[in-house]
Amino acid sequence: MPPANEPDVSEQNPVSERWVWAGHHRPPVPRALVDHMTANWAPDEPVEVVHPAAAYCAQRRERLAAQFPERTLVVATGHPKVRANDTDYRFRPGTDFFYLTGCVEPDVVLVIAPGQRGPRATLYVPERRDQRTFEFFTDARYGELWVGPRRGVSEAASYYGIDTAPIEHLAKDLASVANDAVLVVRGFDSLLDGLVPANHADELLATALSEMRLTKDDFEVAQLQLAIDYTVKGFEDVVRALPSAEGRGERVIEGIFNLRARVEGNDVGYDTIAASGSDATVLHWTRNNGTVRRGDLLLLDAGVECHHLYTADVTRTMPISGTFSEAQRRVYELVLAAQEAGIAAVGPGVAYRAPHDAAMRILTEGLCAMGILTVEPEEALRNDHQFHRRYTLHGTSHMLGLDVHDCDNARDEMYREGVLHEGYVLTVEPGLYFQANDLTVPEQYRGIGVRIEDDILVTATGSRNLSAALPRQVDDVEAWMAGLFAQGPTNLGL
Repeated sequence: MPPANEPDVSEQNPVSERWVWAGHHRPPVPRALVDHMTANWAPDEPVEVVHPAAAYCAQRRERLAAQFPERTLVVATGHPKVRANDTDYRFRPGTDFFYLTGCVEPDVVLVIAPGQRGPRATLYVPERRDQRTFEFFTDARYGELWVGPRRGVSEAASYYGIDTAPIEHLAKDLASVANDAVLVVRGFDSLLDGLVPANHADELLATALSEMRLTKDDFEVAQLQLAIDYTVKGFEDVVRALPSAEGRGERVIEGIFNLRARVEGNDVGYDTIAASGSDATVLHWTRNNGTVRRGDLLLLDAGVECHHLYTADVTRTMPISGTFSEAQRRVYELVLAAQEAGIAAVGPGVAYRAPHDAAMRILTEGLCAMGILTVEPEEALRNDHQFHRRYTLHGTSHMLGLDVHDCDNARDEMYREGVLHEGYVLTVEPGLYFQANDLTVPEQYRGIGVRIEDDILVTATGSRNLSAALPRQVDDVEAWMAGLFAQGPTNLGL
């Protein structure tokens, strides 16, 4: 990577200076070089395309505006975040902003304002730092010679199907609106948060957006299916590579899956959990620095984020050798029975908690049958006891979409204490985790962690398992793995 402390003239006007000094560790840039660098470039060829979700985004903006007819709504995408010194993380736009615009550029702000002919949406966009400006070669964060082209004011208008304005106009335009009439999704743009005083109703805007996103439209369901299909390929890649990963670190597993995520999609939707052996008993094991050993189980919890930023979230627990031991099989089949009960409980009009309650009932009865819980299931499940949670602490479901834990700003009565509706997508993912030093667990089960997770779409008549292409039954898992082992890791199927 070239050093980002190359000459920068952005703090001075090069037209009036023979030399421009740009601060710490940055030597001056002669005006002659500026003139040479910004002359004799062919204009960009216009590309007449429209974002595939532009019509959906317009409808979403209209529905949101209808909930706040007298308010000006402001949603920012956020800025690049520093990873270390002068290097940034790969930018990912704010979820609510992307949902309303489809725009992936940083430093952009959406404003939806009431108008005489209905709400008017404007995207405030930075101008390009292309060859017409000296920033294109001096600005290491935004200059197009450094980071590539982006859509400016005119390009964004045609691609996203929305009115646009220079970002420099934003402060003046918002200043003309009474502060109490402006609602902001806060926490993504510190400059914007300081520009508009906080309003007690700001939270209503964030809540409304989360509750809108609970129901997925056709475009969103298609994108989720695409992300899941890519995720299935990633799991197959991992299985093919398992024989060569034995004796090496879990990072091999993480790297194999993450390669598929970058080849097929934008990235992983969250940090991959590649937990082998007793690491699988740690719920969010993302260190992935353990050793992959034959005879252990591998718990792989991973999801590809597709190019339109919808993410899968799938977990399979599989024997590294390709064959379950008797103890592993017993634990696995109990978790599978719980998951099947949870999936069977999903449907429109059903309480959100129904899949969880169904799965916990099966797990608790199984724990009692194994002698791990020494009281009756009814007693273990009592709200003032919940003894089963020593071995299965987390919930069974969460919403899924642009965020892996989607729609978290929705009200409880619309989410966790509400009912499921057609178009909701949620996970069903029970698990059992027997810690290696848990003396309440028979020795043959200690250190075993099993989770099975699928992504479920609520339909008009029931549900559809979007990740059903990955096998779950013990015999099917073993046959699937044997077939992939036979193929070998060549090219990882890419």
